[in-house]
Formats: sequence, structure tokens, C-alpha cells
Amino acid sequence: MAGTAYGLGVPRFSLSALGVDVPGIVAAVSGALGEHGCNLEDSTMTILQGHFAILLVITAPDGTTASDLERALEPAAHRFDLLTAVRPLADRPPGAGGDESEQPEALTIAVHGADRPGIVNAVCAALAERAGNVVDLSTQLVGPSDRPVYVLTLRAEVRPGAADEVEQAVIGRARQLGVSCTVRRDDADVL
Repeated sequence: MAGTAYGLGVPRFSLSALGVDVPGIVAAVSGALGEHGCNLEDSTMTILQGHFAILLVITAPDGTTASDLERALEPAAHRFDLLTAVRPLADRPPGAGGDESEQPEALTIAVHGADRPGIVNAVCAALAERAGNVVDLSTQLVGPSDRPVYVLTLRAEVRPGAADEVEQAVIGRARQLGVSCTVRRDDADVL
């Protein structure tokens, strides 16, 4: 996938795939995309209770359509019994990479405690009420099956100067649910 120069205005697509976790899925999907001249820009891939989930943002050569990519993925989808979907994406939003003073603040929020319904909703609602945007989220149950602990980790972006307000709101919601919560500012110099 290297060697092709992609710039603004090239076709961009989202691709999702889901199937039972077996070795070779990533190689087959990325190989099919590479043979079609695509470049993986952003990706997340994970195992969810025995199923492998893929979500990609890709660029493709001019003239490529979602149908072209779906056809290119058919052999891999058939071989691994994958449910796939390809959708075109709009151009990048204006202002991406703009003035640093207008850049959102990045936070990492970690929540853990006894498993119960509503944890994700409560934390994300507290963010949304303050125009916070979730950019990455994962959850899992850890520990013994008779006393599982629910772990939620998310990264969020908030408007400049809102980190303290968001931190207080999220921690307050977590306390109402009886779970622990920490909020940390992500500093690019540390990352």
C-alpha cells in the first residue's frame, strides 16, 4: 500500500467487517485492499467475545466506488464468512489541522466498578451535555465470573478550557452509579 501518493480529494471510504475470529482475516482484507491500490488511513480491529471486528478508513485510487471495493473483498468475505460493508466518506471537515488555539483538549477517562446497565450512557451523556466528543471507547469485563469488574476506557475531545468542567461532571456521574472514575489530560508532549 506504500508508494502511492494520496492527497485531498481522493476517494475515501469506511469499511467494516465482522466474523468469527480465526487467523488470516487481517491479511486477507488488507491484501485485497492493497491489490486494489487502497491505503489504510485509520483502523481499529479487535476481538469481541470470539468475533473479530474491523473498522477502517481507507483512501482509494480516483474513480473507485464502494461497489468496486465490495467486489474486491468478496473472496475474503466468502473465505472467512465475514459480514462486510463499505460506504463512501465525505471530504475531511474544514479546519482540520487549523489554528492550535482552537484545537480541542484531549482527555482519557477510565471507569471501573461492579457491572451494571447504564455506565457507558451516563459517562457519554455527561460528555455530550458539554459538547464533548468520544473519539475512542472500549469496555470489557475482567476478573472472576462470579464478581466481574466492568472497565470502560475512553478518549474524548472537549472544547478548549472545558476540561475541568467535564472532569467534574463525568466523575459526578460515575459516583452516582457507584463506580470509580479518573480523568487525565492527554498531553501530546507525553504521548
